[in-house]
Amino acid sequence: MTAKVGRRFLPEGDDMTSATSGPALSTTDSDSLRARIDHFYARQMHALDDNRPAEWAATFTDDGVFAVKGQPEPTRGRAALTAAAAAVRDQLAADGVMHRHWLGMLSVDPRSDGTVLARFYALVIATPRDGAPCLHRSTCCADVLVGDGEGWLVRERQVERDDLI
Repeated sequence: MTAKVGRRFLPEGDDMTSATSGPALSTTDSDSLRARIDHFYARQMHALDDNRPAEWAATFTDDGVFAVKGQPEPTRGRAALTAAAAAVRDQLAADGVMHRHWLGMLSVDPRSDGTVLARFYALVIATPRDGAPCLHRSTCCADVLVGDGEGWLVRERQVERDDLI
């Protein structure tokens, strides 16, 4: 579920005021949190781009949600996430195309319930075999992250494609 904020959507119950009302962090703590989450996303995108769908899906909670504005239903749960990522991988391989995901403009906001709202832009670069790379997709994403004792897991990801605004 999403709540509209300007043109962007955030996970339900979130807005910019609640997203930033979590515990106050010192600059050092804030920088450390952002660095740890940035590293999490690098590993997550490497798993996806290196065609490891089960490893990518394992970065979500067991009941994790991946929702894309414009799609009829979100993908729910690790098994469904793995299957969806594997299907995309297989289609890209059949088409002779390589995708790379580039994330940027990451904002990290701890929330009072212990979760973290992470927002970022994601660009998907497509490179056909023997071809030039081109921008395939531009999106804005909002994740609710939960700690798992060792790092982070995505409980919910909302993706808004810029071409569908």
